[in-house]
Amino acid sequence: MPASDHAPLPLSAVHVLIAIGPGELHGYAIMSEVARITDGSVRLGPGTLYTSIKRLLAAGLLEESGERPDPALDDHRRRYYRLTPAGRAVTAAEVERLEALVAAARGWARETPP
Repeated sequence: MPASDHAPLPLSAVHVLIAIGPGELHGYAIMSEVARITDGSVRLGPGTLYTSIKRLLAAGLLEESGERPDPALDDHRRRYYRLTPAGRAVTAAEVERLEALVAAARGWARETPP
């Protein structure tokens, strides 16, 4: 399925995909990473986070990781998620879409008198 079939994603889903990036993260780590990369301006609550994860899993953009950290270092109840190849493609397409939006806004802002 082409990346364009998923666009545009809700911004909360884009935050989740970008937060996970090339790694694997569990839910709380995703929430923490979103807050970190947005300097605290975006804080996903559990309902928003897990709704996004559920939809991204159903769309084939995320998958649950079968690998687990050492049980002595981790809570066995945590589920770890990673991007699928389709998820990486959709994330790249969403980043390009948002870059174009920001470029248009910057152009408009330069043309508008104060």
